[in-house]
Amino acid sequence: MIDTNIFQNKTAVYYTLGCKLNFSETSTIGKMLKEAGVRTARRGEKADICVVNTCSVTEVADKKCRQAIHRLVKQHPGAFVVVTGCYAQLKPDTVAHIEGVDVVLGAEQKKDLLQYLGNLQKHETGEAFTSALKDIRSFAPSCSRGDRTRFFLKVQDGCDYYCSYCTIPFARGRSRNGSIASLVEQARQAAAEGGKEIVLTGVNIGDFGKSTGETFFDLVKALDEVEGIERYRISSIEPNLLTDEIIDFVSHSKRFMPHFHIPLQSGSDEVLKLMRRRYDTALFASKVHKIKEVMPDAFIGVDVIVGTRGETEEYFEEAYRFIEGLDVTQLHVFSYSERPGTQALKIDHVVSPEEKHRRSQRLLELSDLKTKAFYEKHIGQTLPVLLEKSKPGTPMHGFTPNYIRVEVPHNDALDNCVVTLRLGEWNEEGTALKGLPLE
Repeated sequence: MIDTNIFQNKTAVYYTLGCKLNFSETSTIGKMLKEAGVRTARRGEKADICVVNTCSVTEVADKKCRQAIHRLVKQHPGAFVVVTGCYAQLKPDTVAHIEGVDVVLGAEQKKDLLQYLGNLQKHETGEAFTSALKDIRSFAPSCSRGDRTRFFLKVQDGCDYYCSYCTIPFARGRSRNGSIASLVEQARQAAAEGGKEIVLTGVNIGDFGKSTGETFFDLVKALDEVEGIERYRISSIEPNLLTDEIIDFVSHSKRFMPHFHIPLQSGSDEVLKLMRRRYDTALFASKVHKIKEVMPDAFIGVDVIVGTRGETEEYFEEAYRFIEGLDVTQLHVFSYSERPGTQALKIDHVVSPEEKHRRSQRLLELSDLKTKAFYEKHIGQTLPVLLEKSKPGTPMHGFTPNYIRVEVPHNDALDNCVVTLRLGEWNEEGTALKGLPLE
């Protein structure tokens, strides 16, 4: 039994790196501490507890994690420092020896964070608590809003794919999920708390059902029936798991938005083989074609990695031409980072940092062209926009069903409201279209 008296009137700060799933889990940790009596520290206030939820998708991510820990230790002297997340699971001893760190929690332990806080007495050296990969089995529910308008519902965790460049399966364990019944109940609770939009998150959400014998399509159909939620977005789904029946369902769904995020990683079939991806460019192109056939205005975001081992100049040019020909909206471009223990390290042909940067810039420029064209195609249209809270005196922003960012003058009364607006020209920064009232 945990004595929560020690947490009364204590303060905490939270720092999250990485994916939407991490943000969702941090928010759940914050809710857990709040229920125990801990409040979030105000700006400039020294906290009693620091929680850092880390990422390890690249070497740069690892470095950012270390920097964040050092910064928080300096900003909150004497605070009890807890580090969790992917970097903590993969490199627990490294993290435990960072000055100021008290406890390091792996993937299996983070859900029980309270049990590891003890009496909040600082440790001389950090203690690491992690489980072996084969023992990471539990699914920790998480449906949280944090400071955002949107809720993030964790539907799945872990990955069984073992792509050659990726350490996520080692950090998060095997694919597992909550039951459809439990996830529907969490969505109902989000609606009861005033939530209008839910983003479905996970590591490989299309693989949903390994734990429960259900399918992702079954989950989508069940969530679509939850009253009170107006919008769902699928955060990211592998192309080989994005079935035509899911696409067709979204096209006439009551609540799932015409918005897809599909990792491509490379537009070269040879590089896809080296990456050990489970599809080829023909399948990917067919999914994009299918989406656009039934939802011509759908937003399609695509992940691409440049400079992987084995990506010759010829393969990159082939990939560029393929992506250039895709009717997609935006590219999320990542430079390949070598991760210890991955199969990619056995591949010949290493791409220089300078060449990675050049390739990345070319794809980012292509992305800008595609996004700009997509936005401008919608100028003059009338669409519903879910507006999000902003600081007084600053413009409010929100998104259309197909994820076009829209800006309107500040108005507190419009926070978390769906407002029908006419899409005008770009704002001054070129980051959103102006939302104009209907005449």
